[in-house]
Amino acid sequence: MDKEKIVDLLNQDLKGEHAAIIQYLVHAYAMGEGEMACEIEAISREEMRHLDWLAETIVELGGIPSLERGEMRTGGKAVADWMRNDALQEEDGINLYREHIKVIDDPKIKRLLKRILSDEESHLGDFKHFTDKAKKEGVKDLRGSRRDEVTDILNWGIEHEYTVILQYMFQSYMATNKEAKKQLEDQAINEMQHLGWLAEEMVGGGGSPRVEHTRVDRSTKPADMLQADIKIEKEVAAEYDRAAKKMKDPDLKELMLRLRDHEVYHTEVFSDLLKEEES
Repeated sequence: MDKEKIVDLLNQDLKGEHAAIIQYLVHAYAMGEGEMACEIEAISREEMRHLDWLAETIVELGGIPSLERGEMRTGGKAVADWMRNDALQEEDGINLYREHIKVIDDPKIKRLLKRILSDEESHLGDFKHFTDKAKKEGVKDLRGSRRDEVTDILNWGIEHEYTVILQYMFQSYMATNKEAKKQLEDQAINEMQHLGWLAEEMVGGGGSPRVEHTRVDRSTKPADMLQADIKIEKEVAAEYDRAAKKMKDPDLKELMLRLRDHEVYHTEVFSDLLKEEES
């Protein structure tokens, strides 16, 4: 099988991992704090690791990792319904990995897919267990219907964070400079923390997180990547500063200021990398 075909198959797997990550996070956030929510977030982190392995392999083969998200299952009236949907998501992934393991003849890639498959089979068992546990313990959907300026700001923040997570991860895969690669990955991880903080505040305040993203800059030239990153970080730091001034709740004000300071830090890191690139 030629490399182009393998890249196509791996990008199918990548889209599935992307969908699973967001689907599971949406479900975990909706449950609030608790043992099951923490376990589901841990599964989502494992899916993130799978996505990372797949993307790196795609780049090694000369391909470009897809930023598309596969189909999600977010319906269901009760938490047990969500867990059944998560189990179905895992079944889809398991079937696809088994199919790709059969047809891909590269031994290194087959080994990687078998490793991921092992995790997915474990996740399937977890979600079947969570289905029964949710019924037994009466785990609730804690999201509310609150819609006001505060929830609009929080959802705007979630949208931004999701966008730059994708942007910085994509750039880290495409970067050839080791320091730039590391810094882009580090800042993407920090943005993942931001998304979680915002989503938790949304649910805690009676709202419902909307985990969607806007246009992702797909520049591949180092200077173009960093210039795009600096631009968005400056804009968002200013927005978080404005948002802080509107917050009456002291905890939310503190969060907005903390996010602003992190974005300023990201701007400085990217500016230093750009100077090195241009020197």
